[in-house]
Amino acid sequence: MKLLALLSLLALMLAQEARTASLPKTERETEGDQPHGEGDSYAVLQLGDYVLSLDDYDQVIDLSNYDELTDYREQLPKVKGTSLASPTRTSFTQSTRAPRTSPSNPTMARPTTRGLLVSLTSHGLPTCLICVCLGSSVYCDDADLENVPPLPQTTAYLYARFNRTSHIRAGDFKGLTKLKRIDLSSNFISSIDDDALLLLPALQDLILPENKLAALPVLPTGIEVLDIRLNQLQSSGIQPEAFRALEKLQFLYLADNLLDSIPRSLPLSLRSLHLQNNMIETMQRDTFCDAERPKHMRRQLEDIRLDGNPINLNLFPSAYFCLPRLPTGRFT
Repeated sequence: MKLLALLSLLALMLAQEARTASLPKTERETEGDQPHGEGDSYAVLQLGDYVLSLDDYDQVIDLSNYDELTDYREQLPKVKGTSLASPTRTSFTQSTRAPRTSPSNPTMARPTTRGLLVSLTSHGLPTCLICVCLGSSVYCDDADLENVPPLPQTTAYLYARFNRTSHIRAGDFKGLTKLKRIDLSSNFISSIDDDALLLLPALQDLILPENKLAALPVLPTGIEVLDIRLNQLQSSGIQPEAFRALEKLQFLYLADNLLDSIPRSLPLSLRSLHLQNNMIETMQRDTFCDAERPKHMRRQLEDIRLDGNPINLNLFPSAYFCLPRLPTGRFT
């Protein structure tokens, strides 16, 4: 009996071993490795080399909760419903190129906008397109002008420096009764018609340095500042009574010219006289003072420059008795 029992037990063990061997390897490892207990759950999940504890499961992102996810569609810029069709080559060219005008007929480009001067310059364009017109001021600096351009009737200040103007004609400033300042510095002006400036009642400042003037034209009586520096002005080009009628003249700048004498009949209103760097060798006793009025003082004329001339001012002491200050120059 004992032998039968032993054989039965051995057969049962062999059958159990054969059943286990027939199972897949993963099931055999699961059955042999995972502990089971009543009321217990798995304590650890093994996922390869990564071990995830069920106690830390709350740190895992739950992809089923879409409220925590960012909706990137809300951050995209909103595009209005416009056509995305690219412009054709023809439309692009028409939108960027300026309209053509016929070069043979400059009047075709004449603007009709109110306020623009219609008279054309030598460039075939209105003055206020070649120059800059701001209120009563006209700026024509460095515009390659050969003549004074036609100006608006309201012009009070003209700046046309650094051009190629060589002659000022009688009609260049016709009708400009409000013109107060003319600045034609750094041109090639060699002559000015006598009637060009005479009929300018409001003219106060005439600025003409760095030109080629050899003679002065007739000047309007209201002028206050006359600047003819760096020209080719000669004493023979100044009329003997040229300055007598200029009762408002205060500043007379004639430096760096070819003068061999001091102009005569200077007005009593004169405050500054610059004659440096000329060829002046002598002066008259009444050049500045009135010999018949020895007690008269010419107090306004405080700035006289004669430096850079061959004259020895020490030889003419009686010519300065009416002046508040001695001229600047050589006294030896």
